[in-house]
Amino acid sequence: MSADALPLPATRGEGRGEGLPASPAMLEVADLHVAYGRVEAVRGVSLALAPGQIVSVIGPNGAGKTTLLAAVMGLLPSTGTLRFEGEDLRALDVEARVERGLCLVPEKRELFGELSVLDNLMLGAFVRRSRKEALKASLDIVYGRFPRLAERRKQRADTLSGGERQMLALGRALMSSPRLLMLDEPSLGLAPLMVQEILAIVRGLRADGVSILLVEQNARAALESSDQGYVLETGEVALSGASSALAGDPRVQATYLGGTTDDD
Repeated sequence: MSADALPLPATRGEGRGEGLPASPAMLEVADLHVAYGRVEAVRGVSLALAPGQIVSVIGPNGAGKTTLLAAVMGLLPSTGTLRFEGEDLRALDVEARVERGLCLVPEKRELFGELSVLDNLMLGAFVRRSRKEALKASLDIVYGRFPRLAERRKQRADTLSGGERQMLALGRALMSSPRLLMLDEPSLGLAPLMVQEILAIVRGLRADGVSILLVEQNARAALESSDQGYVLETGEVALSGASSALAGDPRVQATYLGGTTDDD
């Protein structure tokens, strides 16, 4: 599919910051290329995310979505432009990017199963070097948003349910006080009701001032939860625009929303 774009509105939609003017980009990605050896997994991707937005990236398996997040986080080498709040990210290592306010919740969550919930949360604050009072305040915020984590703070992480593990992964990320949170497939392996709960939490984080870059296989849920969306196919942006416009696009409906299937 050739690259195409839907009109980008100047304001965000109802329930998503309606009436707020479009802001200068917090994250700027331009002509990004990422390769594994001779195989180019991301080819010339460009996207932008403004403060207070949720931007979703959807597409089939192998489209380069996870690779895109890894490059922004500094986990993979890349060429092109990567800027966060005007600063060139490519000069910064992963720890420095976390210190600037970026954080990635990976697809596999990568918790330390043998450690307690509390210990996993504390690892999320390793770059902050904060005083005990500040760490306690952060913990109180996380526990307030995820009461189940407070109840299970002494429990081993590998004994949690799938939904609780995702909450722990989100809580651990929040301990670093991110301004931009990147989520890789947060609904993976979760029951439909838990998917809705997790995405409601994500929307709540945006209401608290955290911007979100959301990679999600569940295209319908992603577009319903985001302001802007990008469709990646074979490492390239095939479509982009307001999430509501993408959800109404016949190509997106047919390919990602089941709009033309007979067995849904």
